[in-house]
Amino acid sequence: MRRLAPLDPADAPGKAKDLLADIVSRRGGVGDMVATMAHSPALLEGYLDLSRAMKRVKLPRTLSEKVSLAVQEWIGCGTCLQAHTEAGRAVGLSETDIALARQGTSTDVREAALIAVAVRVLVEPSSITDEDIAELRKHGWSDRIIAEIVGVVALNFLTGAFNLLVGLQPAETTT
Repeated sequence: MRRLAPLDPADAPGKAKDLLADIVSRRGGVGDMVATMAHSPALLEGYLDLSRAMKRVKLPRTLSEKVSLAVQEWIGCGTCLQAHTEAGRAVGLSETDIALARQGTSTDVREAALIAVAVRVLVEPSSITDEDIAELRKHGWSDRIIAEIVGVVALNFLTGAFNLLVGLQPAETTT
């Protein structure tokens, strides 16, 4: 059940109106989640800024999608799972890659280690130890990638939690 309605850009409060107008001018429209986030200009601006920043991470896109799938599986956001499944396919993930990512792992041991830590950042960040970080480094992950995992997890938490709070459901798919 939908709890908050998306806003028409013309009806958005304060800075949200300008932010939505900018998106419409560049893309022709705004998605349901973004239009609903417009209820809070601060939230919308923060989401857009974080989203843009996370597009500049050094984490390979395929691995970013695997992390997103693992995190969204924990959060339980069907809308985000659907979006990241489609995005994962678009960047070349196989159905096996997607299924394993949703289980928090990968056939690649380096990726599996990073995905596992990403899930722990979400569900139990206080459990992460010096040894965990040393293990990521042994797998060849740079400090930059290790730091960026927190941003990828945070963005996924923001979108998943928001969609669940407002009752945004996955779009119907036809096969």
